[in-house]
Parts: sequence; structure tokens; C-alpha cells
Amino acid sequence: MVEACREVIEKASLVSAWETKFREDALIRAVHYGTHVEGNDLSLLEVEKLIRQDPDREEAAVEVAKRAGVAAKEKDVQEVINYRNVLKYIDQLLAEKKSEEKVFAYKKEQLLQIQALTVEKIVPRDEAGEFRTQQVVIRGVEKGEIVHRPPNAVEVPYQVDELFFWLNSRATRELHPVLKAAVVLYELSRIHPFTIGNGRTARALGLLILAVEGIDGRRFFSIEENFDKNINDYYKAFVEVAKRGGDMGSWIEFFSRALAVEMSKVKEKVERLSLDSHKIGHVAQSVPLNSRQIKLIEFLESNETMTMTQARQILPSVSDDTVLRDLKDLIRKVIITKKGRTKGARYFLKR
Repeated sequence: MVEACREVIEKASLVSAWETKFREDALIRAVHYGTHVEGNDLSLLEVEKLIRQDPDREEAAVEVAKRAGVAAKEKDVQEVINYRNVLKYIDQLLAEKKSEEKVFAYKKEQLLQIQALTVEKIVPRDEAGEFRTQQVVIRGVEKGEIVHRPPNAVEVPYQVDELFFWLNSRATRELHPVLKAAVVLYELSRIHPFTIGNGRTARALGLLILAVEGIDGRRFFSIEENFDKNINDYYKAFVEVAKRGGDMGSWIEFFSRALAVEMSKVKEKVERLSLDSHKIGHVAQSVPLNSRQIKLIEFLESNETMTMTQARQILPSVSDDTVLRDLKDLIRKVIITKKGRTKGARYFLKR
């Protein structure tokens, strides 16, 4: 399923504006669900507003929130900024990989940097990117009961070294990327190398593995969304490994299914919007569209008409003047048509 979806996604011919929007949406969902699964209270819309501010790492979270018009706890805002920076770091590693011809080496330093970015400004600077020095436990999401006791702190560095040795070994290179990512995510969750930020750090490294080895769906999907929406199954699959004496079958099945579901969603979307498919592709190919206009067109792809009220709901963070300007531009480019006037006007996709 994953391979079939990847092939369709990679070969789909999309207008560059659609491709940009898909990546932006996936980034926003990844940051939202990647932090929400850990208890962050911000909504998807609030996360989008924060990310679109493109905050600098040195900028205070309260200032970013103020500029974005988001009223939230400073810690929640900082977590969002941090995870956005984690994903940017992964992009940086991927860019470095493309510039080198040798086999990509997974390094412990990458793991430590991911965790440092994850907890930046949340823990003291000298504790970020450092292995834990105390015992921790993992508790269930419903009853708060202890479901796993990670190894003693003194064992953490050695077990992490063993994991990276396995990951970089010649034998492991022959394994399917999905299997590798699943094993690494499980092992890091089991070892729990850090005091906080383990889940986000482990999932981010899993994403790096998938992306390095070509299972990134053009960065259009967010597996974190599936994990967040199926959190009980996530923990159940994790705990099941220990119950089965270390057999990872149930965990790998859960991980693979989650990835397949999210990539299937992307596959369906790119098939619908592919230039080979019909509808507006031949028109949009030759005209520039911004991300707001793409959202309006996406709505019209699934609905026969659109009112100004609906357009405002699709673009809640922009002014009415901006919405009207985008609509007029789409009319001028002969992508949509308008019937009626003022408040009673309806917009249609040009067929």
C-alpha cells in the first residue's frame, strides 16, 4: 500500500502552487498533531497562525503569539515554534544529503540536536540535548497507570549507541525504510533517552529516516495526525511488544497502517488535482496562484458553488478586502465565474 501510494504521488504532475500548498498544509498538520499528541492545547488554526509568522528562534514566544493574535500559554506556543524548527532541521539534513554522493549516515548528534530543538526555552539550556540522568516511567493516557519502565539512566548512552550501530549497519540498509523507521521509533520510545520530549524526538527521527530513504510522499503527508487521532491504539501497540516478549509485529503493523492511511489520503488528493486528471489543471498551469486562492479552488472542487460567507470561513485569518481581491483575481484569470451581486453573489469553478 505504501509503495503504491508513493509511486502515484511521486509521478503526479502538479501545478507548483498546489505543490507548495500541500507542503505548507502538511507542515502545519505535522506541527499541530505532533505537539497535540503530547498534550498541547492549541488548535490547528492557532498553530497555522503562529507558523505563518515564521518566528526567529531568538524571538520570545509571547511576542510571536501577540503578533499572530493567538491567546495561549507561553509553553504551548514555544512547543509549536520548537517543533517547526525540528522539521526545518530535518529539511536541512535532507538538503545536505542531496549535496553529497556518499551514503547518508545517521548520527547520535542528530538525535541530540532534534531533542535540543524540541525543548528549547522549555528546559534550562544546559539540559537540552542531554541524556537523562534519572529514572523515568511511561504512563497510559487514560488511567495514568505505569505501562513501561525504561532502562536505568546509566544504560541510556550505550543502548542509543547500539541502536545507531544497527541503523547504519550494512544488513539494516537492506531493510525496507518503513520497517527501519518503525523499529527506531519503538526503540527510542522504549529507551526514553531524555527527561522530556522523547515522543516528538523519536517521531522526528523516524520521519528523517523515511525522507532520507524516499518514503516522504513529496512531504505532503503528516503521520503525526494519525498517531494523535489513534493515540490509544498507539500506546496499545507499544505496550503489546513487551507482552509478546519483544515481538514487534503488532507495532510494525500499526506504524505501517498509519503511514499507509495518511499516504492514501495524499494519493487521492494528488490524483484529483493532477494536471493529467482534468478540471482546472490546464488553466492553473499557466497562471500564478497564491495559497489562499488554492484553498478557495479546493472548496469549489468539492462543492458546486461558494458564497462570500463561505469564502470568509475558508480564509478566517485574512480581511474581507483580501478575500475579495483574491476572488476578483481568479475571475480575471478565468478560473472561476461569479453570478449575482454583493451579499447574494455565488462563485463557480470555470468548466
